[in-house]
Amino acid sequence: MMRQPVDADQPFMRLALRVAKKGLGRTSPNPCVGAVVVKDGEVIAKGFHRKAGTPHAEVHALHGAGRAAKGATIYVTLEPCNHTGKTPPCTKAIIASGIKRVVIGMVDPNPLVAGSGCVFLESQGVEVAGELLVDECRAINRPFIKHITTGRPWVVLKAGCSLDGKIAVADGRCAWITGHESRQEVHRLRDRLDAILVGLGTASNDDPSLTTRLKRGKGHDPLRVVLDSSLQLSPTAKMLGQDSLAATWIFCGPDAPEENQQLLEEVGAKVKMVGLDSAGQLDLGEVLDTLGQANLNSLLVEGGSAVHSSFLRQGLVDQVSLFMAPLFLGNESIPLVGNLGIDDVQQSRRLEITRLKRFGPDVLMEGLYVPQTENC
Repeated sequence: MMRQPVDADQPFMRLALRVAKKGLGRTSPNPCVGAVVVKDGEVIAKGFHRKAGTPHAEVHALHGAGRAAKGATIYVTLEPCNHTGKTPPCTKAIIASGIKRVVIGMVDPNPLVAGSGCVFLESQGVEVAGELLVDECRAINRPFIKHITTGRPWVVLKAGCSLDGKIAVADGRCAWITGHESRQEVHRLRDRLDAILVGLGTASNDDPSLTTRLKRGKGHDPLRVVLDSSLQLSPTAKMLGQDSLAATWIFCGPDAPEENQQLLEEVGAKVKMVGLDSAGQLDLGEVLDTLGQANLNSLLVEGGSAVHSSFLRQGLVDQVSLFMAPLFLGNESIPLVGNLGIDDVQQSRRLEITRLKRFGPDVLMEGLYVPQTENC
């Protein structure tokens, strides 16, 4: 039976969490995991999972510890795996190292693990304690947890807007509502997520590249996703003709012209056909299922207004990242969201605010959607 951790374990698990974050945006479809080996109260090795298909955090930490791991404690933010995938079980590596105690941050929700790693370690005489700082451990792996339990990616709705909730002036132009610092943070967000989605309106009006542009050229481009029911996107769109390792997927409806599909595929796009919902729009649930089946843990929805409304109206948003600039654009400008079909405030889901931070003159507000339990 898993034992309770002690107060002295907390600093080492917090260190393991910091180490785990080094893998953010690089481990999908695997989770971010950090591991710290401690002996006689001293940290002797650290490790984190760097990329799917490569050694897990525990293996890196144990390799760093070497023979000193015998009799030590290892702190791991996620329960060690007990099955063979692209790499051998971490439980066996722990046993072979001579580790005497394992402290876990949280049990792995993957059905292939789900407590079996802890049970196996205990059966081999290794003491197991946990869960420790479970909320913090879950927070760094929300995309993995959602994907492994539902089959769909974690959905982040991101937008830059004015104080009166506008994302563009009346003719659709949205250039530089927010400042440079906010735009840099958006690129850091793109770097951590697996895919980025826009509608045809944004793709046509703004002609975005949808790439990650960080200093010194670091960062990875997410998969680009366009919702285009009739395949009206121009084959000369910037996102289709740039130097990027990421693909562009275009989701269309069953009646999209075959000749348009051929033109887009000739320039490298991958066309994905999905059904329509009762309103005659692309079935967003089927879009998310398709992305999940491709082992994508996370999706960044970047608009515009119609796309935001559709995701919110159907309850498909998990997190909101809203950059608010200190200006007004007026009633004639384009709103962040359109009609949500809400007649009463109590019908609206409330966000649990998790982060408020300034970026230059702008303010970022981030929040998670949680079930509404109280009346206003």
